[in-house]
Amino acid sequence: MATVTLGGDTVHTSGTLPNVGSKAPDFKLTATDLSSKSLNDYAGHKLVLNVFPSVDTGTCAQSIREFNKEASNLDHTKVLCISKDLPFAMARFCGAEGLDNVVSLSDFRTGDFGKSYGLDFTNGAFEALLSRCVIVVDSQGTVIYTEQVPEIADEPNYKAALEALK
Repeated sequence: MATVTLGGDTVHTSGTLPNVGSKAPDFKLTATDLSSKSLNDYAGHKLVLNVFPSVDTGTCAQSIREFNKEASNLDHTKVLCISKDLPFAMARFCGAEGLDNVVSLSDFRTGDFGKSYGLDFTNGAFEALLSRCVIVVDSQGTVIYTEQVPEIADEPNYKAALEALK
């Protein structure tokens, strides 16, 4: 279990991030068109998993905007923005903002992504939502970078995540 803070209050996650050097766990997430997506759907691509509690918070929205801006410069890389928001909310947000360089995915159906990646909050105001994290996976499916943001209200280290792709 990892410990982070929300407004200074301690909150816990259901586990810990995958280890750098390990194979990324498979997942089944829901796309904005309600289709199911798994890790295999992105085989051969480098992946930036931008994980956050909800698109309807300022920091989460900013992380999508920032990764969308950077993603247009990345070869053979997909940025997957993952939360438990309904796919409709993700589609609405990205459509209104003109964000088309990221892929929005939801863990709302089963919650298995949060469980297998150890990211579900187990207490606090955001209990059952996903912790703010960035996980970078190479084109062979190996985890090459992770960051669990220590204070949920803070943005991730975009530069470090993007440097891991080089």
